[in-house]
Amino acid sequence: MIRDLFITIFLFIGGFFMLLAGFGILRFPDVYTRMHAGTKSGTLGVSGALIALSIFFWDTEITVRAMLPIIFTLITAPVAAHCISRSAFKSGIQLSQNSVINEFNKDKDTPSSE
Repeated sequence: MIRDLFITIFLFIGGFFMLLAGFGILRFPDVYTRMHAGTKSGTLGVSGALIALSIFFWDTEITVRAMLPIIFTLITAPVAAHCISRSAFKSGIQLSQNSVINEFNKDKDTPSSE
């Protein structure tokens, strides 16, 4: 009974974050914010679903197999998001008009040390 409650909670958490990722990708104005929504919420959504899966089967082998994609996603999603945003910026894709801070151009304002 308690195990079913935890499975339900983690499935709802995972589904909620996956839904937020989908809405963020559809609603956010530019590639940078869409990428942020897809990586952050998507990672939490997949993690919630895989934790629910490991609780459902309650087996060490399946739990290890479920935790490996979670760890892999937590390690690779921020790196992939950074590479995508950096390449988009270097390709000349502009920020949205609603963006307030441009962290990539911060270095151009400071004098170089050369």
